[in-house]
Amino acid sequence: MAGGADTLERRRGVELRAAGRRLEGYAAIFGNEARIGTFREKIVAGAFAASLGGGDILALADHDPTRLLARTRNGTLRLAEDARGLSFEIDVPETSLGRDILAMAERGDLGGMSFGFRVPRGGEAWNGDVRTLTKIDLREVSVVAAWPAYAGTTVTARSATPALNRARRYVEILRYGN
Repeated sequence: MAGGADTLERRRGVELRAAGRRLEGYAAIFGNEARIGTFREKIVAGAFAASLGGGDILALADHDPTRLLARTRNGTLRLAEDARGLSFEIDVPETSLGRDILAMAERGDLGGMSFGFRVPRGGEAWNGDVRTLTKIDLREVSVVAAWPAYAGTTVTARSATPALNRARRYVEILRYGN
């Protein structure tokens, strides 16, 4: 058994994108298998559903609670499940940490996304050395500088000012005629 209901586990994913003051992407992908020590693990669709219904989930840098980026309680972190996995949007704060994370994401320097969780009783199934997570008590998602465990996760930066982007495009049309 990998842990228990009181054990906080962390998993990392690989894709991050940055542009503007918002990060978005996927912190977990359903059906992808990851090697976690001596076993393999995958997450099924719906595993995060109970966590998304309430409580306060944090967005951190490298799982460090002193490096807070956003949280669900005030709406600066938004999480949802779709057919692909656990998607997120982070409104990045105007702080030195926020500026550093955005700069690294825009350059492609970050390793990916990760998440910290607990597995409630009945939330996992084992088949040999493969653990399938069916219910996850999500505590945090993290932007990570190093290597993720799960392939296929994404993070991108998006501009929080679409009007400014439209204005820039308009200037380009005026300047270059297309």
